[in-house]
Amino acid sequence: MAEGLLDTALARTLLDAASARGLDLRAALAGDDDALRPTDIAQPALLLVEAVLAEAVMHAAEGLEVVGVAGHSVGEYAALVAVGALDPAEAMGLVVERGRAMAAMREGGMAALLGAEAALAEEICRDVAAEGGGVVVVANLNAPGQVVLSGARDALDRALVLARERGVRRAMPLNVSGAFHSPLMAPAAERFGALLDAAAFRDATVPVACNVDGEAVSDATGLRDRLRRQLTAPVRWVDCVTTLRSLGAELLVEVGPGSVLSGLARRIAPEARTVSVSRLDDAVAVHA
Repeated sequence: MAEGLLDTALARTLLDAASARGLDLRAALAGDDDALRPTDIAQPALLLVEAVLAEAVMHAAEGLEVVGVAGHSVGEYAALVAVGALDPAEAMGLVVERGRAMAAMREGGMAALLGAEAALAEEICRDVAAEGGGVVVVANLNAPGQVVLSGARDALDRALVLARERGVRRAMPLNVSGAFHSPLMAPAAERFGALLDAAAFRDATVPVACNVDGEAVSDATGLRDRLRRQLTAPVRWVDCVTTLRSLGAELLVEVGPGSVLSGLARRIAPEARTVSVSRLDDAVAVHA
């Protein structure tokens, strides 16, 4: 997924920063899907690809005003790099350690509910908890009718049963290694929080629509605080896209492998234009 990106100056900076943390990211990117799949590899790989493509878009899109940025989960770090709130090397160091902290949390998992609205998903989580079924929470509010749950395995199993009983079109477990964006990530968040506290944040040049609350934030203190809460809080992607629109965004540009976020954005804000940039060549066409 990094084809044609690794010879840029920014990519070399990010690869060196990963190497300084003991991760040979170049070798991982040269491997197959299985080599990239582990959380502690996938997160730094995504940061590299997204940051390099975002820089290319910023340079190529002359005449376009960037009114705001957002990133889904680990993508928020690439968003902060794009608007000068985090130094690229510092961001890579943080993401390497974030991936390791999350990969070490093996308890629990995640499940997708397709065709369920947020209110129903939250009701299911409350009912599981009331039955004494353990921790299960809404982890991602990705789009209307697309919600992801996170929590203990038994609690997720019970939530999936309830979802099917209540008419959810598809309810299925996801192939992830832990209960991301849930209270079960608290130990990882605690360890990682010390690294965030030591990192140098700057005010962003344009607002960042942040995952934990969808608010448009530019100040360094506010951005650091929201990243501290991110591991245990839901990703409110519907709110992020809505905030970008409220800032005046008419064109939503997705950078990174694939076009999943563009698809979600079209469901959240069908009146907005979307463009997916997965290669450097795609970046020059953004202003067209």
